[in-house]
Amino acid sequence: MNNPLVAGVDIGGSHITAALVDLEVRSVLPAFSARKHINAQEDAASIVNDWCEAIVEVFASQPAMPRRVGIAMPGPFDYENGISFIKDQNKYQSLYGLNVKEMMAERLGIEPDQIRLMNDAGCFLQGEVVGGAGRGYKSAIGVTLGTGLGTATFHQGIAKDANLWCAPFRDSIAEDYISARWLINTYEQQSGTLVENVKDLVALIRTDPRIKDIFKEFGQNLAAFLTGFIRDNNPEVVVIGGNIARSAEWFLAHTEAALLAQSIATPLRVARLGEDAHIMGAAGCWIENL
Repeated sequence: MNNPLVAGVDIGGSHITAALVDLEVRSVLPAFSARKHINAQEDAASIVNDWCEAIVEVFASQPAMPRRVGIAMPGPFDYENGISFIKDQNKYQSLYGLNVKEMMAERLGIEPDQIRLMNDAGCFLQGEVVGGAGRGYKSAIGVTLGTGLGTATFHQGIAKDANLWCAPFRDSIAEDYISARWLINTYEQQSGTLVENVKDLVALIRTDPRIKDIFKEFGQNLAAFLTGFIRDNNPEVVVIGGNIARSAEWFLAHTEAALLAQSIATPLRVARLGEDAHIMGAAGCWIENL
């Protein structure tokens, strides 16, 4: 690869993180990175300018490199043409209907075709396939376990948001049973104690045996959800990310056992890249024949 360096960019609701990515060794270069807080309520020009300031800072570290950019962007968005359709989400309303790709290209002094955009949920999985827990696999599905439930698929070199958080599950939807909310609410129902987050719940696990049982049930819920997801997509691997994945030792074995009981032996792998997955996945838009 003649020019392996690409700027990978992760745009969230309140921040932008950008870093150079070496696509030859498939590694994020944290020494060449920038992070900036974004006011998502500002006018379109201000938002785009703030985004581009972070990207320019990354490019400044290697001024001679070709300026290629891969961006993980929340939706809804026309990723190919670069037009935002985000509205009624309390963020980036001023960008609605605008060609963000062209606005960013003008600000960065590059051509629009030097910018590639991708759905942020798909970027997580693509990043793990490019340089993390899914590397070496040709097909994968991914779940992110946190405040909500994220899902993605990777097949024939393309990662997509599977958008299964609202899939019917038990007496409600999947996210109601496979999220931090379920863990925290279930513990409060059983103990009368409200913890702030999953990290605080794990801190109590040595002294309160109920928590192990709650995580066991969580793992079984995850297996019940994954059963259909795996059978529908027949992946070579399942990548599990998000903050709750840091506590995988307490639930993942139960998930694997429940899946084996359904004759499903697809390997489950905990994501390795953390927040860098989106940056790696965005930069991976520039890998041909992924």
